[in-house]
Amino acid sequence: MTTVDNAMDLSCRFCGAGLRHTFVDLGMSPLCQTQISREELDKGENFYPLHVYVCDQCWLVQLREYVAPDVIFSRNYPYFSSFSDSWLEHARHYVQHVVDDFGLGASSLVVELASNDGYLLQYVQRAGIPCLGIEPTASTAAAAVAKGIPTLQEFFGLAVARRVVAEYGQADLVAGNNVLAHVPNLNDFVTGIAALLKPRGVGTFEFPHLLRLMEHNQFDTIYHEHFSYFSFTTVRAVFARHGLQVFDVRE
Repeated sequence: MTTVDNAMDLSCRFCGAGLRHTFVDLGMSPLCQTQISREELDKGENFYPLHVYVCDQCWLVQLREYVAPDVIFSRNYPYFSSFSDSWLEHARHYVQHVVDDFGLGASSLVVELASNDGYLLQYVQRAGIPCLGIEPTASTAAAAVAKGIPTLQEFFGLAVARRVVAEYGQADLVAGNNVLAHVPNLNDFVTGIAALLKPRGVGTFEFPHLLRLMEHNQFDTIYHEHFSYFSFTTVRAVFARHGLQVFDVRE
């Protein structure tokens, strides 16, 4: 761990403490989803720092918000989850698991955050369970709507959660697979989850494990879309601050 000068006055996106320690500095890089056309090859391309810090108070490993989410997750965002057959199979098994474990049925409501192209909610819908996707990118949201899956094209947070509750009611299940890392305003996002869930509602979240990143030198998983890199210790503290209790964890 390297201690750095805090001249930029950086603060932790979770606890607000000053960031003084470098986790890793990978230099400069363009955005990972940038698609350069033949006509653009002789034009300039923006590069941004991949300088990752670790908070010495809550131990959240994090990348500064060099690029706003609406720039990264733009209208023509190219990543469609349904391209991966193995990911679709994972989603199908996940839906079977949560339906059985939590007794979901026709009177339940399932909301997925960062629902992409409806890759997961299609299995919820097939099970006869009402569902709603919340997805900020126009390209993937449109693909989900084309499948008949109700989808709001929004960046999720407390304000959106309140609107959803007013229109649809609170959710029995909120799913957030590989979305926490993509959220710069972490506290607003998790506050929104707490507001969206019923008092006995359940949220499930998948995210890469910081320990594995370190053990296996997975530096290629560090890029501008990933604002945060979670250990279980830190993610449990994030949820607890907003009144959410972790009761199960699976690798």
